Amino acid sequence: MALGERTGCHQMPERSFFYKGYQMPICARCTGVLIGYLLAVPGYIIFGFHSVFSIFSCICMITDWVIQACKIKSSTNHRRLITGILGGYGIMTLQIGVIKKLIFMLK
Repeated sequence: MALGERTGCHQMPERSFFYKGYQMPICARCTGVLIGYLLAVPGYIIFGFHSVFSIFSCICMITDWVIQACKIKSSTNHRRLITGILGGYGIMTLQIGVIKKLIFMLK
């Protein structure tokens, strides 16, 4: 749980997954973001960089967060996980794209 706390996750039990009665160290959305980060590297290698998809993925996560924060509709842990995966993938592929562009500019 200390590791999850250091990442900045709120670790709210109602927004977290449980495994065999134990709360995961990060919430559902942070779990999704982490999975998205991990999928982004092989995804970038296999599919390349698609800025529109990356930006759309980030917007999906932000939209879910805003809808929940404004109390328009409460989010579910499964939706938080899915939008977190999309957002994590989008954020990481955007970062990889920017870093790759900077490296080529420095050559």
